[in-house]
Amino acid sequence: MFPNAKGSEEIAILATIDPASLAVGTVTTGWISVANFHALIADIHSGVLGAAATLDAKLQQALDAVGTSAKDVPAKAITQLTQVGGGSNRQALINVKPEELDTVNGFGFVRLSLTVGVAASLAGAQVIGVNPRYATADAFNQAAVAQIV
Repeated sequence: MFPNAKGSEEIAILATIDPASLAVGTVTTGWISVANFHALIADIHSGVLGAAATLDAKLQQALDAVGTSAKDVPAKAITQLTQVGGGSNRQALINVKPEELDTVNGFGFVRLSLTVGVAASLAGAQVIGVNPRYATADAFNQAAVAQIV
């Protein structure tokens, strides 16, 4: 959008599920306010999926940073990745804009949910804020971002 801006001024890493061998079950990021960005992207990475394993990812929305009245964001889930179907070592993206949330009823926070089924699998994800509204994006990076070069 701004040809002289650095990429790190336009996007921020807001939350992560660090790459790991995830046991069968669900892991989530923390809740993220959508107020500071024009868009968010959930970037999901599958590593080697376990025997017959599945990986699902979806965005959920809530009224506040503690998850009050949490519910799924409609149409913001990936098609399940499967070990049998070649889902190992793949990536998937979920795009969302604040106006796609139930803002009429006060929903302004999102989180990413990853669910591993059948067998432990390598996976990770991050939620990225795109096009900040009020400041350069690097002001909103999560604390775990160690360097910007």
